[in-house]
Amino acid sequence: MNASAPILTAEQVVRNEWTDYNGHLNMAYYNVLFDEAVNAALNGLGVGPDQAATGTMSVFTAQAHVHYLRELHAGDRVRVSLRVLGVDAKRLHYVQTMMRAGTHAGEGLVAAVSENLTLSVDLSTRRVTPWTAPVFARLQALAVAHADLPVPPQVRRVIGLNRPPA
Repeated sequence: MNASAPILTAEQVVRNEWTDYNGHLNMAYYNVLFDEAVNAALNGLGVGPDQAATGTMSVFTAQAHVHYLRELHAGDRVRVSLRVLGVDAKRLHYVQTMMRAGTHAGEGLVAAVSENLTLSVDLSTRRVTPWTAPVFARLQALAVAHADLPVPPQVRRVIGLNRPPA
């Protein structure tokens, strides 16, 4: 893994059963694709499903904010990149960018962006706890390596209608 580049996960295919009555990928399945991608990335960092299977540590998502930018359809192939935005003793802030992959006309187009905050959790107590020292060091190194990478314009946006509160 090149730490100075976003983590790029394996290509995934939009399944037919994931489409909805509008004929495109249902919003829930964008999250499935993002989740599969982050699990692969987190496994490589020592905090993914493989670690959780030991019954000791895992990550829980505290917040997720998804921007749906382009329709995806059954058979479309996508790749997801992950950029670490920040890390502290118990939290990881990252953004994922889902792009169409392959050789069709939509190659390279951003389909969705997901900004997330995850927490380090001790599975025996189900409580937030500090990262282990090796994991924290890996996450900090990645945050430093990713610091100068471009940030999607959707990051840190607030949902609202831009009206003063009633």
